Amino acid sequence: MGLLAHTSLRLAERAGSRRGLEGLGGLPIGALRSTWHTVNGLRIHTRVSAQPVPGRAWNVVLLHGLVASSTYMVPTAMGLAPHFRVYAPDLPGFGRSQKPRRPLDVAGLADSLAAWMDAAGLANPALVANASGCQFAVDFASRYPERCGPLVLLGPSLDARHRATPRQVMRWLAEGVREPASLSVILAQDYRTFGALRALKALRSARDDAPEEKLPHVRTPVLVVRGEKDRIVPHARAEELVRSLPQGRLEEVPGASHMLNFNSPEAVVKLIRRYLYELEARGDAAP
Repeated sequence: MGLLAHTSLRLAERAGSRRGLEGLGGLPIGALRSTWHTVNGLRIHTRVSAQPVPGRAWNVVLLHGLVASSTYMVPTAMGLAPHFRVYAPDLPGFGRSQKPRRPLDVAGLADSLAAWMDAAGLANPALVANASGCQFAVDFASRYPERCGPLVLLGPSLDARHRATPRQVMRWLAEGVREPASLSVILAQDYRTFGALRALKALRSARDDAPEEKLPHVRTPVLVVRGEKDRIVPHARAEELVRSLPQGRLEEVPGASHMLNFNSPEAVVKLIRRYLYELEARGDAAP
């Protein structure tokens, strides 16, 4: 990585950390550190909670979307870290992780997630995903049910019928105006790191995926969360997704837009904590 790109990445991460401090309000905040694992011959970077959590605690894995990295998951990761063992990997080809020769499709990224979990020593973690990262989570849960804990899908863009249509493109453009300016800095650096040609191939792969066919096969409890002002995932579509899930529930964050893990981390952290503790108390899932 060149000096300019390295400096830009540091600035992007600082912007993310500042946004996390602002958006988390009075909640306790945990520090994150970087770790590395070798997965299928590639060095994979992961942000993890730096301090141990006393007693029994959930392992929580945060999954970024296309073509982002774990950087924009930092605000939510910081809010969860005092309560859970948090892991936010850069999947192969994203962020600081090494790139495979060709961009991985959705199934390939889910398989890499399974291999990374082996390397990290994780079993049955709770998965928290945003946007197209929800496709990786759904694919993983449908094909690795014995290895998957509860899912939290934040702004799940899982509607193949409207992907890449003019209306959806306009929604994406309109949604970008609602997001914090610091998020644009982070995503611009992520796109630059990933590469334009690789991004086109990755987006084409995501467009060809059919998550709707996998949802009925997701047996683990699933919390679907959308921002009240999310134009990418309308309320009716979120309700439809929940009806397709054997154990689905819908929550909305007032005033939040699509990237609610970045623009509304305090509300997201509170929802995740309440959901996981509720599942544990009912005996539906355990850390």
